[in-house]
Amino acid sequence: MEARFYSHLRDDTVQCDLCPHRCIIMSGRSGTCRVRTNRNGKLFADTYGSLSATHFDPIEKKPLYHFHPGSEIFSLGSLGCNFRCPCCQNYEISQSGKPGFPRLQEMDIEKVLKTAGSNPANIGIAYTYNEPFVWYEFMFDIAKRVKEMGLLNVVVSNGYINPEPLEELIPYIDAFNIDLKAFDVRGYKEFTGGELPYVLHTLGTIAKHEKHLEITMLVVPGLNDDMGQFESMVQWIRDRLGKSTPLHLSRYFPHYKMDTEPTRLDLMVSMAEKAKEQLDHVYLGNVPGSEFQDTYCPSCGGLVVRRRGYTTQLTGLAADGTCKDCRHSVVIA
Repeated sequence: MEARFYSHLRDDTVQCDLCPHRCIIMSGRSGTCRVRTNRNGKLFADTYGSLSATHFDPIEKKPLYHFHPGSEIFSLGSLGCNFRCPCCQNYEISQSGKPGFPRLQEMDIEKVLKTAGSNPANIGIAYTYNEPFVWYEFMFDIAKRVKEMGLLNVVVSNGYINPEPLEELIPYIDAFNIDLKAFDVRGYKEFTGGELPYVLHTLGTIAKHEKHLEITMLVVPGLNDDMGQFESMVQWIRDRLGKSTPLHLSRYFPHYKMDTEPTRLDLMVSMAEKAKEQLDHVYLGNVPGSEFQDTYCPSCGGLVVRRRGYTTQLTGLAADGTCKDCRHSVVIA
């Protein structure tokens, strides 16, 4: 499939315009993401129709805690990423290109939709596991059909995309979880290879379009655990995106190229408590049994959703997503 969002330069060289890297790619080469390849002056989306993983997941696994809690969603992943995070949890697929990858499933759109529709409990499709923006064309074409079926689309992403493709995609997406790696320009660049302002622009665009948005930050020692920078990030979220924006703080464990000790539990709790001073909903991930798993009504303080792992009980939640006690809107039901 020929890629969208690229321009021709000299000879057979092209520039990919999908993400802020704007890779200049000679014929026979691929961009930073490894899955968009120049073939004789045309840019191709190598993984169109190719999936590394498909699974029905709890919506909480994305994580999305305020979007149809307790439901299931059909999740798709492919290959590639436009970041180079050294502690990537899915590096086997995110840091791979198509050549030589042993476990790809070839699925056309009709098969994807048929599988999604085979589960009566399924609410839609989540584009996840690796970075979905690098397989933009396949995601876009599926998402349009999903909306026609009356189902929902969810994107789990690092948010590194240029404004034009994001604006074209966003009418078809119902919810986003964006991974905000850090709130320091230099640290962001060194850790991911990307530029923080573009991710902040993506977050602002999602909020402008009033799409459901939740944010995840993996708390990595030495990268984003400075409390001053963290407080600045939380304040930015409150002021620019709204204090009701859910924030998920996930505990780091050594993986891929990083062997730094896991994030201290007391630090995770301190960061969650600090964030709760400015945001209504703050959660801890990779911290089993934490008190920061459940959802409480920000108006009356009542428990509305109890979580134990991926088991979800809608204890105080009305069918319309409001608190049973005070009728304050808490989630999208």
